[in-house]
Amino acid sequence: MLEWLWVLVSYLMGSIPFGLVVAHIFCRINPQKGGSGNIGATNVTRLCGLPAGIATLLFDAGKGAAAVYLGSRLFIMDPESSRGTLFITLYALAAILGHMHSVFLKFRGGKAVATTLGIFLYLAPVQALIATGLCVLVIAWKKYVSLGSLVLVTSLPLVILVSGRLELAVLTFVSALLVIYAHRSNIGRLLRGEEKSWRRTGKA
Repeated sequence: MLEWLWVLVSYLMGSIPFGLVVAHIFCRINPQKGGSGNIGATNVTRLCGLPAGIATLLFDAGKGAAAVYLGSRLFIMDPESSRGTLFITLYALAAILGHMHSVFLKFRGGKAVATTLGIFLYLAPVQALIATGLCVLVIAWKKYVSLGSLVLVTSLPLVILVSGRLELAVLTFVSALLVIYAHRSNIGRLLRGEEKSWRRTGKA
């Protein structure tokens, strides 16, 4: 019973709008009312500077990792069993959906890239670092954070499958689809050549 209750706790943990808190502490603004209106690290960086963006990234990644780590430690004796895989998947998806549809922000939120990354840095650190490396390379090359984020979440399922982590297959594909859907407006702008680079203000 308690393992099911942790699904709700994971959602609430994911719902914590750290970008809102960090932006208020660093520069006394609401990121929902500036830049792209997003509470993620990219918009916080544009509005409040790199230190604030890094803090947002770490907190958003940390809440995803914490939701899965604590749930697996408290309630799952064998994380690699079918039961363990089920609940780890539920905890992870609940945290991701919490960030995207925060109960504290009237069910609005961010795009959950950092939260997703934090989850997989805990569950599959080597594979997550490989996908992150690809993300960084794309951002350095094309200067689009959104494109790098899409490369991260689309490459992660492939890297995990190639490495034989089949127990994470469903989680990686579903989380990738959620993040891709959250980036649908960015994808449209990328296709039209209207997306703003990370150096410029605007939609992100």
